Formats: sequence, C-alpha cells, structure tokens
Amino acid sequence: MKLLDQINSREDLLRIPPEQEAQLCSEIREYLVDCVAQNGGHLSSNLGIVELTLAIEKEFDTSRDRLVFDVGHQSYVHKLLTGRREELRTIRTHGGLAGFPKPSESDCDAFTAGHASSAVSVALGMARARSLRKEDYHVIALLGDGALTGGLSYEGMNDAGASKEPLIAILNDNAMSIASNVGGIASYLNLIRTRPGYFKLKRMFRKFAHTAPGGMAIYRVGHSIKEFFKRHMLGINLFEEMGFQYMGPVDGHDITRLIYMLRRAKEMQCPVLLHVLTQKGKGYEPAEKNPDIFHGVGRFDPATGELKGGGKPTFSEAFGESICELASKDEKLCAITAAMSHGTCLDTFAKAYPERFFDVGIAEGHAVSMAGGLAKQGMTPVVAIYSTFLQRAYDMLMQDVALLKLHVVFAVDRAGLVGPDGETHHGVFDVGYLRQIPGMTVLCPANRKELKKMLFKAIYSCSGPVAVRYPRGGDGKYSEASEKYILREGNDLTLVTYGIMVNEALDAADLLAKKGIRTEIVKLDTICPLPMEPIVKSVKKTGNLFVAEDCANQGCVAREIFSGVAAQGILAHCDCRNFGNRFIPHGSTSQLFRDSGLDGESLSKWIMEAMSHG
Repeated sequence: MKLLDQINSREDLLRIPPEQEAQLCSEIREYLVDCVAQNGGHLSSNLGIVELTLAIEKEFDTSRDRLVFDVGHQSYVHKLLTGRREELRTIRTHGGLAGFPKPSESDCDAFTAGHASSAVSVALGMARARSLRKEDYHVIALLGDGALTGGLSYEGMNDAGASKEPLIAILNDNAMSIASNVGGIASYLNLIRTRPGYFKLKRMFRKFAHTAPGGMAIYRVGHSIKEFFKRHMLGINLFEEMGFQYMGPVDGHDITRLIYMLRRAKEMQCPVLLHVLTQKGKGYEPAEKNPDIFHGVGRFDPATGELKGGGKPTFSEAFGESICELASKDEKLCAITAAMSHGTCLDTFAKAYPERFFDVGIAEGHAVSMAGGLAKQGMTPVVAIYSTFLQRAYDMLMQDVALLKLHVVFAVDRAGLVGPDGETHHGVFDVGYLRQIPGMTVLCPANRKELKKMLFKAIYSCSGPVAVRYPRGGDGKYSEASEKYILREGNDLTLVTYGIMVNEALDAADLLAKKGIRTEIVKLDTICPLPMEPIVKSVKKTGNLFVAEDCANQGCVAREIFSGVAAQGILAHCDCRNFGNRFIPHGSTSQLFRDSGLDGESLSKWIMEAMSHG
C-alpha cells in the first residue's frame, strides 16, 4: 500500500517517519501528474512546492493555524494532505474541488486567493485579530517570488515588519511566476541566492558545528558571529530593513532542513521571512523542461507530457498576430503586459520589437499608469491584461488615463467566462467598470476577424481610452465580420447582444423560428458609447425587447438600453438576462452558460415564456 493512500488526516501525516518522507514526496508528484493530466490545471508550481508544503503541514496544524496563499494555484499539495486526496481528481471540474484555496471546502483553507500580492496583508490582519482576541495560533503567508513584483506585497510587508506581530512569510523562490520573473526584484533575489562568499562560510560553519563535541551549543553561540559576517558581506537586506527577521536561502527540497527552519521561525515570535529556493516542475521531466507551459496546462499524456487536442485558433492568438502586423508599420506602437506575455500572446511581439515591449511583472496598476506616461509623450501603448486582473488598476484607469483623455488601448483578454479557473478569474465585471469611466470606448468583437478589425479601429480611428474586450478560446458559429447592426431580421421580437453571445443568440433564434417566432437580432460592436438608433428602430417594429449579456448585472448594457427606449416614448415589453450579481463557480464554459440560462436553448425558453405572458 502506498504511503499517500494512508494519509487522510494530519495525524496520519505525522506518523510518517523522516526516512519515508522522500518516498511520500515522490508519490505526491506522481499523483499530481495523474490528476492534472485528466482535467488540466496548474502543475509545475505544485510539483515545485511538494517538500515545502509537506514541511508546513507537519509543523503546523492548518485547521487552526492560518496558512494564507499568495495567488493559490500552488495549493494542490495542501488540499491533498488535508483530507481531499480523492477529491483532487475532480479539481477545476464542475462541482469538484476549486483550483484555488476555498474556505467553504475545508477549515484548512484560511482564505481565498486568486490574485497575487495580498498574502502578507491578509496574514497581518489575521495576526492582529489573534492578538486582539488573545488567541494562540500561528499565521503563515506563503508567497511566490512573482508576487514580489506587485506593490501590494511591499505595503503589507512594510506594515507587518513595523507591527512586530509574530507571523511567518515564506518566499517560495523559483525564479519564475508563470514565465521568468522580470525587473529589479528578480535581480535582487538572484543576488541573495548567489553570493558565494557568505554561503561558503555558512556551509563550513555548519559542518564544523555538527561534528565538534557540543556542536549544537557551538552553533547557537556562533550564530551571532555568523550574522556579523553575513551583515558585513551582504549588508542588511531589503526584508530586514522592513523589520523582518530574514532566514535563508534554504533548499526547498530538503524536508529536514525546512522543518528545522520553520520550527526556528515559530520560536522567534516576530515577523520572519523564510527564503526558500525551489525548482518549478521538479520531479516530472516535461514540466522541468517547460515550466511555463505546464504552469497552467490542459489535458495531457502523463507518460510523455504530450498535450492532448491542439484546439482551434484563439482570440488571444488573433490579437498577437494583429498587433505584430501593425507594429511593423508603426514605430509609435508599443505593448505592455503584466507577467502575462505568453497568456496574452505577446511573445512574438516581444521577440520582434523588444525595445517596444514592456513586461512589468504582476503590477497592473503600474502598467496602466506607465501607459498613461507613454501616451502623454506621443507613443501609442496597447495594454494587454486579463479582465479579472485589470480590476486591480481601476483607479489608474480613471486618474492616469481617462482624466487626461489619453489614447491608451486596452486589450481586455479573458472577458466573460474563463471556465475552470472559477470565481476569482471570470471576467464578468469589466462591462460595468469600463463603461462608467468617462470618455471610454468599449469594443466587443464576436470572432477573430472582428477582433483584428476592431484593434485597428481602436488604435487609428478612436481617441481617448479604448478597450477591446474578447474571451478566452476561439470562434463560435458566427464567422462573419459585418458592420451591420441587424444580424437577422424578424418582426416578433428584438434580441440585443454583443461579443460571443451572438452565437447563443443565433441558436436561440433558430429554436424560436421552429415555434413560428421571428427574432430580429441586433448585434452591438460597441457598448460604450451605446448606438441606440438601430435598437430603437427595431423595437418600434417588434414591440418586444430582450437583451442577453455575458456579464454581471450591475452596470450591464441592458439598463441603458431600456432607459433609452423609454426616453423615446416607446411602450415595449423589456427583459434582460445576464449572470446576475454574484460570483460564478468553476466548470466548463458550456456548463456554466447552461446553469446561468444563457445558452441558446435556455434563451429560447426564457423568451417564449415571456412572450406567452404578454
């Protein structure tokens, strides 16, 4: 019987003797590869953190001690070791385990974590709550080195270090977030990792202390001497300047050493930063060779690492191709992304025009403000950021771009549903927050052809801030690139929609036609400013108005449409359908559309029922 099969609780884990821990780690890696191969998910980050997670779970009781992840895609091993081994096979599937920590799943999940850089801030809040309530538990923030490219990490660390609250920040340093880290912090961490003089002295001292009589006593006495040499050779580092007791770097795949360091960190009763060096993708050769590809991967053959199903061309790829074509003829055009060059398909642009490509790390606010500076001085910046992450830059959109009416183009990738990443990643709020920004133009392509045309329009025909929002994945059944508003003519009802919801609208119209109901589909290319004329004209003819959107209810287009129709004095039956005011769980996009009543069949039933009630 495998060791992993015997672990259903922390008590079971504590019974595993040290000499069997390496075998357990090997079994965990094998199990992770098998699970992720079935459903896809975040693999290389979890393979790299096996020993560290095992050490944390042995040294802390995470059902009571608070382990706060930064991002959280590296939480699979934690889930596996906290009673969810079998459920891990359902990860990221509809009704299965979430791909990120989720307190409703387990008491061992302290906090939801889908966006980067917040772990230290959350952990400090928990530590202060512990002190105020006079309770006794440990607080640990587990953050990746990529999170240190985000400014929120430093806001939290600055306050935490000054607070003197006992907490442990563990820096999982694998020199990558998704792709290789960029910027000064990455260089700084590399400096800490590679100063040879200090580490040579450290190894010699440890070897002497462990072999001499009374070695541990010598080690403790000599620690102050070691710290003296360390400070003179390296100086006080950034983390110590912020008030943290710095420990490390330590080999993140040496469980014995990790447990020892965690135990020492607990004893210090102050803010501690433990710097741990890990290898992303460790133990699985395909992920070791291609950690960026296996960061977030689809289904694959676990024996070979070969990906299954190439899939059809995506909106993101169309964006990447188009911006490269435009940049070849326009030296003012530059591209900005926030640690997502691969996900936004800007890799080719980065290679072709490196001097005009800027990857700022996980720092969306900085990306938008910098774009404002570029635009003010005559450049044309295109900022490619996922919808869910652009939320982090709302103030910068307002203050550093819109206020000055600067021409910055936002390529808003992953708009709408993103499937298995779930609640923290669905891009269902951008319609509301983008449309409320003064002077913002919002374009919504329905397929790849339209995306290319709209990107050209956004750059060369629009002024001020412009957003082009497009989904994850490829085209649906609608493949034209017509500029006509009326996609299909009918006399019984008007159905208004935009983006890839056009595909569901066409399906609904086909089903309604079988019932003798003729639907006029009004397809909007622009949702801000809103073109009311074709809508009003259609509703005057049909007398029935329905709007379907793949966004949240608050700030949806339907509200403005209904107000506009009413302002024209038109009496019509009006109704709308969207995702409501809620967070949407994970699952396949098709399943989530059905559950939300936004697939073609559900839309047709909704419309027929509404029409039958007059």
